[in-house]
Amino acid sequence: MAKGKVITIAQQKGGSGKTTLAVNLGVMLARAGHSVAFLDTDPQGSLGRWFMTRFDAGRADGMEFSTSSAWGVGYEVGKLRDMADFVIIDTPPKADSDLRPALRAADLVLVPIASSHVDLWATDGVLDLARRENREVLMVLNRARAGTKLGAEISEAAKDLAADLAQTQIANRVAYAASLGDGLGAVEGAANPALRAELDALLAEVRGALDTD
Repeated sequence: MAKGKVITIAQQKGGSGKTTLAVNLGVMLARAGHSVAFLDTDPQGSLGRWFMTRFDAGRADGMEFSTSSAWGVGYEVGKLRDMADFVIIDTPPKADSDLRPALRAADLVLVPIASSHVDLWATDGVLDLARRENREVLMVLNRARAGTKLGAEISEAAKDLAADLAQTQIANRVAYAASLGDGLGAVEGAANPALRAELDALLAEVRGALDTD
């Protein structure tokens, strides 16, 4: 039996949307027929609260959840890869040695970048650690503000960083935040075709980066 693929979501700056990205990517994978395991290494526990809300509502079929300290990641991932097609790791906002086990376990590192220069500047530390672990990285512009000068500046500046930048941008939509509190992915709680399209496009890019069907 093939081992599950591991996606680590990491960013040094808080508020970049790591948990939102973890949740929505996991839901999209589940809707595509894959089993998904979530691993929360962030002491804030936001991913865990989302999952338990979903579990209590009877929506967690095909999903698993676990928590871990930074240095217990390898052990937990070893178990979860035997249980699910994909393991998604949500990490705390830091770029230090504590992050390295989650990067080391990854087949792909996703780095969300919110629409601010501060978020962009914070990305270098994570990219450096991922590079030391020889891991493939895909940056994702998150909470993007299309059609604004700031959004265009961040998009152009991100292209100069030493990692691939996803063509798909995740827009700054209320539906992403609102759905989390209900234990949902945004695609389950909103009928916006643009939202659905951007999540479908991101899923396709992630699959391409992992070289999976």
